[in-house]
Formats: sequence, C-alpha cells, structure tokens
Amino acid sequence: MQVHLVDGTYEMYRQHYGSAIRDQEPPPFAATVGVLSSTLQLLIEGATHVGVATDHVIESFRNDLYDGYKTSEGMEPVLLEQIPILEDALRALGVTVWAMEKYEADDALASAVAVACEDRRVHQVRILTPDKDLGQCVSGRRVVQVDRRNNIVLDENAIREKFGIGPESIADYLALVGDSADGFPGLPGWGAKSASTVLAKYVAISEIPPSHEQWITDGLKVRGAEKLATTLRENQKDVELFRKLATLVQDVPVGTVDSWKWVGETDKFKSLLEKFGATHLLDRLARAKSLAQ
Repeated sequence: MQVHLVDGTYEMYRQHYGSAIRDQEPPPFAATVGVLSSTLQLLIEGATHVGVATDHVIESFRNDLYDGYKTSEGMEPVLLEQIPILEDALRALGVTVWAMEKYEADDALASAVAVACEDRRVHQVRILTPDKDLGQCVSGRRVVQVDRRNNIVLDENAIREKFGIGPESIADYLALVGDSADGFPGLPGWGAKSASTVLAKYVAISEIPPSHEQWITDGLKVRGAEKLATTLRENQKDVELFRKLATLVQDVPVGTVDSWKWVGETDKFKSLLEKFGATHLLDRLARAKSLAQ
C-alpha cells in the first residue's frame, strides 16, 4: 500500500500562480479547481489513501514563540479566501482533510508520516511538497518527498546529496542557516556550506563542540571556523529557538491509515463544481471511480 500526503497550502499556491501565468486575470476559484484537478489526477494514477493538510489559519503556535515568524500579512486575499473553500471542496470529493489552526500543515503531514510508518501494510509514504522542512521526515525509500512541479522524488540518499546531511539533521540545518519562507534568520555567518559541513560531522547542534580547536582536532575543515564557533556559542538561545521552530510536530491527531482511504465523492461535489464552473472535472471523477473499483 502507498500513502499520499499532500501539502494543500503549497498546492493551492502552485495552482493559483500557474493559472496567473496562463490567464491575465485568474478565475475566482482557479486555485481550488486546480487542486481538485491535481487530486483527481492522483486518484487516476492509482492513489488509494490520500490526506491533504492545509493551513486553515496561517498563524500557529510558532508565532507565540517568535515574533518574526510568518503570518498571513501580505498574503493575497484571493488565496486567503479560498482556503476554507478548498477544504470544503476536497471533503466533498471524499478526500481526508487536516485543516490546521494551532499547528501547521507541515505538522499534520509529519504526524501522518508517523502514523503510516507504524502500519506494516504501508510500503511507501509519498509526501507531495518540495518544502525542505519535510526533508526531516524522509526515511530510506519508504518515506519519500515528491516535487510534482519538477517531477522529482527525493529519498534519503537524495536528501543527503542535496543538503550534504541526512534527514535527522534538517531541523538543525535550518536553525543555523535560517528559513526565509518561515521568517527566522538563522545565525550570522552560517551558510549552507558551513552548516552542512559541520552537521555532516556532528549531526546535531547539541553535539557541535564549542571550541573550533576541537573541530580541527576532529579533522573538520571549514572556512572561518573560529568565527562560526564563536557565533554559535554566543547565540545558543537563538539557535535553540530556531531549531524548535524548524522541528515538525509528530503527534497531531490525523486518524488512521484506513480512515484516509478514498471511497468516492459526496452528494455536494457536483453542485460545487457547477458553482466553480468546473463540471469538466466530472469526467476525471468518473475515470477515477472506474479505476478504483
């Protein structure tokens, strides 16, 4: 059995801006229709157990931890307005939706990965998002990340090749280099190369020796080692906070694998498609249902 976990917030952005490229003025429900279309395509391609996580509220518990964390400010109103519309439409399609308020969509995805990995029937979990945060959930070839836009699948070896570190170090890596998408800066002077080099040796920030001289003794070669070590020592509270921000929660209630199985649409789905001006998706729905039988 394969499980497909979709980052609905990212998918909504992807579909909206894809439509903006095609149309001078995207239709009012373009993002929602796009996500429904891509979800139906998943089902046509054989997906059976699907969960979609959304940021029902952009702000989360992380905003209480750090003032600079991302908010809904500056987000296009057409996207904010479509979040609940998308959630209702996916539920009408019969797809499991995790609409996050206290937590983020990424937390729901990480929690679903944890649940799926406990189920011996699941031979692969596919996380459909290019978001580097989710790299911390990748494991071997059983849990992989899928970038649908670029048709790229990242297993554990690919994560190591891309970042120079394993999934277990991704949160530490983000704490050091920062994450502009989430709104925290990392530590001054720490870049991708220095962070991956140091973490490839020590794995976790907590295991990095405070003295650069120990780095040298351990055979670590990194440019500006003394300054990097000093910055790390002097900013311990900040880096611990950033790591907490970057670490995904894995115990959000998401149900069981069986509860994610798609069994068809509800009575509301056709009328919603009529409202969206997207009745052409009924043909895709019929195809998905015929293949699911």
